[in-house]
Amino acid sequence: MAVDELITLSRTCEVVEIPSGISSTLPTGAVVRIMQSMGGSYTVATDRGYMYRVDARDADALGLSSMASEPAPPAQEGTVNEQMVWDQLKTIYDPEIPVNIVDLGLIYSCMITPLEQGGDKIDIKMSMTAPGCGMGNVLKADVQGKLSRLPHVKEVRVEVVFDPPWHPGLMSEAARLQLGLD
Repeated sequence: MAVDELITLSRTCEVVEIPSGISSTLPTGAVVRIMQSMGGSYTVATDRGYMYRVDARDADALGLSSMASEPAPPAQEGTVNEQMVWDQLKTIYDPEIPVNIVDLGLIYSCMITPLEQGGDKIDIKMSMTAPGCGMGNVLKADVQGKLSRLPHVKEVRVEVVFDPPWHPGLMSEAARLQLGLD
């Protein structure tokens, strides 16, 4: 399906308004255009310019099959390691910018701690590109959901911080090139 192709929703579906983060619904028959399909969700725009995030579970409303390309966490034995965490974080994309949250420089720290009762706890400190970003809770939930599916992970804590403030200099070179900033 082409990015500029208009799609008429076949059923009502739950969406999250971008950038406010407000949950809403789009009705059957609403006409949208897919702007981005990465990381297990779709960013769509209406003819009035409003943008929404549609979860992969609602792909059928867009006339699509669920994202088969959504990478499953690695099925490995033993404890989780930092590379596994970073690999999962790289599958989470900003809904407005086609770059993952790691390359955007939103992840400030990652700590893995073994728990006394077994398993591991992951603590993540992350930021948003703007302090008032309404998508903060959505991205935080994405991080918690994906990391909690890693082997032996029993607890995931994600703290959204704004100190130090995010700035474009935190982006990877690849992200800057992709966005035409270099």
